[in-house]
Amino acid sequence: MDQNRYDMKDIDIAWCPGCGNFVIWKILKKTLDELDMEPRDVVIVSGIGQAAKMPHYLKCHTFNGLHGRALPPATGIKAVNPGLTVIAESGDGDMYGEGGNHFMHTIRRNPDITNIVHNNMVYGLTKGQASPTSQIGFTTPVQVNGVILEPLNPIALAIALNASFVARVSTTDEDQMNKILKKAILHKGYALVDVLHPCVSFNKINTFQWIKNNTVPLEETYNPEDRSSAIQRVFETDKLSLGIFYRRSERNTFEAKLNVYRDSQEPMYSRPSELVRLQKFINQL
Repeated sequence: MDQNRYDMKDIDIAWCPGCGNFVIWKILKKTLDELDMEPRDVVIVSGIGQAAKMPHYLKCHTFNGLHGRALPPATGIKAVNPGLTVIAESGDGDMYGEGGNHFMHTIRRNPDITNIVHNNMVYGLTKGQASPTSQIGFTTPVQVNGVILEPLNPIALAIALNASFVARVSTTDEDQMNKILKKAILHKGYALVDVLHPCVSFNKINTFQWIKNNTVPLEETYNPEDRSSAIQRVFETDKLSLGIFYRRSERNTFEAKLNVYRDSQEPMYSRPSELVRLQKFINQL
């Protein structure tokens, strides 16, 4: 294995010093390398935001799309080339705000992709507005009197929609993040990994120390196959649990259910184009 196979040389990284994105960047590279995945077999898809700059800083295939629109192209990429390892990653604003509708329907489709969400409870790129996961009372240049809306609970939403893999980790425990990212990437189906991390510039409340003081690992006896128990655990507020909340393997993936793979497993991208047949079909419309 080559610890540097995903490194880009001589790049200018735009994240603030101390940003939690650096930890995610480091652990993601480590995870992919330990899984012995070659950069040519990996695609990282993102939207817009500080977290969404991640694909620019890794040596692999990338797709940087519109704000909130990382999941549709990630689903499409996996559908036309199932042999690729596809990772959709962006921030809480991009995935849960602008991309909230795609978040829900991607869970329904269950493509074999990993969805890493950098959850710092604030919009970092556009100077600190409240995000869907910001806590009540959190003040920003826009929410000057404090956030008045109940924060989104993405873990509860994913489990309610019967996502096949739902986990939460934090940048305070790199070993746990590494282990869970491995399981998420190897999981057959949609896998959500919500990553709590600090924004050192615009969120002075949910700091590294706050995350460390307000999180606790799920106990070793916890059973992630029990959906009812998982629903109960995600609403605990005294301490935010970290670990795999829910996992199921019996759901077919989106690409496995597509008719184009019913008679042949040859990837769509490598099949010859049938323009004459397509023209005949169009003419019949």
